[in-house]
Amino acid sequence: YKSIGLKGFWQGYFASRVAPMGPVGGEVCSAVFYNFQPEMVQRALPAAWHAASPQAVLAARYESLQPVLAAMFGDDETIAEAAHLATLAIEGCALDGRALFAGHASLPPPDDAVLRLWWAATLLREHRGDGHVAALLASGVDGLEAHVLAVGTGRVPKELMQTARSWSDEEWTAAERRLEVRGLVGPEGLTTSGAELRERVEDITDDLAVEPWHRLGDERTARLSSLLQPLRERVLATGRIPFFNPIGLPIGDPG
Repeated sequence: YKSIGLKGFWQGYFASRVAPMGPVGGEVCSAVFYNFQPEMVQRALPAAWHAASPQAVLAARYESLQPVLAAMFGDDETIAEAAHLATLAIEGCALDGRALFAGHASLPPPDDAVLRLWWAATLLREHRGDGHVAALLASGVDGLEAHVLAVGTGRVPKELMQTARSWSDEEWTAAERRLEVRGLVGPEGLTTSGAELRERVEDITDDLAVEPWHRLGDERTARLSSLLQPLRERVLATGRIPFFNPIGLPIGDPG
């Protein structure tokens, strides 16, 4: 991204992920991403579009990804099959209420097999992510409160979540107090009610994410999972995914 004029990590992150929606501003990006401190996003967008168009950002994304993914996976003959199955899972899924997913679904799938697998995985991610935002909204949990609840589980440290999403101490404390008033967090972390609410959010998220797997069917879903497991191990072996991480996924969890 530096080669096309973007400055710093966050211009590249926000611009590349939201580029399929066009040259939107920070307010739109904050709304669909849901969990970042809005002023943080607005420092990156629309400034990134002054340096490069969404089309240039997307081209740079693929150009940087292809050699990295090719080096990681080589000529693994399972890549093409995994890409095919992942594409079948995601093609034709409903776009309603899923802004990021719809944007990425509007892009043509790459011809290169490893890029096509990455493209399909990105679509699956955004499909689930849009559903998770809907689940949080329906449960009366804003983006910052979602982080406070995640920290309350003990799976991810406060310092990581607060810093990674650029929330101030004052904003974090205010969110804690809102959740305390609702009886969802206490001095020891999540209360019973808080844990139940978070579990409901995850259950709703799972329910909203089933369409791709219903489309693929049980047998082909199991086959795709078996193909992806060794690829996952290669990714983890690079050490490029930190643990802890803002997603809160532990290293031993297949997701």
